[in-house]
Amino acid sequence: MSVLAASPPALRAERSPGYWRGVGSRIARDPVVVAALAVIVALVLMALLAPELAPMAPDKGSMIRRLKPIGTPGYPLGSDELGRDMLSRLIYGARLSLLMGVVPVPVAFLFGATLGIVAGYAGGLVNALIMRTVDVFYAFPSVLLAVALSGTLGSGLGNAMFSLTVVFIPQIARVAESVTTGVRKLDYIDAARASGARPLTIVLEHVLGNVLGPIFVFATSLVSVSMILASGLSFLGLGVRPPDAEWGLMLNTLRTAIYVNPAVAALPGVLILITSVSFNLFSDGLRGAMDVRS
Repeated sequence: MSVLAASPPALRAERSPGYWRGVGSRIARDPVVVAALAVIVALVLMALLAPELAPMAPDKGSMIRRLKPIGTPGYPLGSDELGRDMLSRLIYGARLSLLMGVVPVPVAFLFGATLGIVAGYAGGLVNALIMRTVDVFYAFPSVLLAVALSGTLGSGLGNAMFSLTVVFIPQIARVAESVTTGVRKLDYIDAARASGARPLTIVLEHVLGNVLGPIFVFATSLVSVSMILASGLSFLGLGVRPPDAEWGLMLNTLRTAIYVNPAVAALPGVLILITSVSFNLFSDGLRGAMDVRS
């Protein structure tokens, strides 16, 4: 948020190639951020290349090979309650888990940033109408709102993603409105108005470039939350339906095996944790790299 305190030339410099080269160099010098980004890239590649990486079909089961321990020949990460290879299901599960966890955030960013920027720049009655409507949804805890929406709409991938998108729109809109309100009061915006520029022109040419950065950084921090909420919905039976492979759903189906083979039952949770922490660390590093004071 430090861009709000900068002068107009400093704000415009944020959009320059030199600024973004500085961001890239600061990220490259941070080993924690580089490691987190490497994990994210590896997970994305694992999801994209699942048919080539998985040793067998994720839905191929065998009742005589149920709950095999880790290290069993032919089942390096063991098998689940239906005798399906855990390694294959974890690899394929990355597809739906990342889809449910990541996609709602950019969609919410599009709608939330638009609402927040319009409210912040317009002010007055427009701001009051938009932000009071947003506050109605923001008043509910994220988990409760996601469960309520998914429970009302019914289980399924599409309904779960829609519910998560609705959950994140108010949060992004509030940040966008706050940032835009600060930028709207700067001198160069007043100068643009005095020159006769239309509001749409001012927003597109003078406001967007200075508010999208902080909003984007905040949105990236929501990906880790989205991953956990998406897995939670599937665990509760409100997300992906069986027999699809998804980490949250796998935790649900394996919960009865926790006392028989706890190591295998914990594997989906470990991947959820690694993915969430990686996105969180990358978001923190990106926030620091984009801080002009650094």
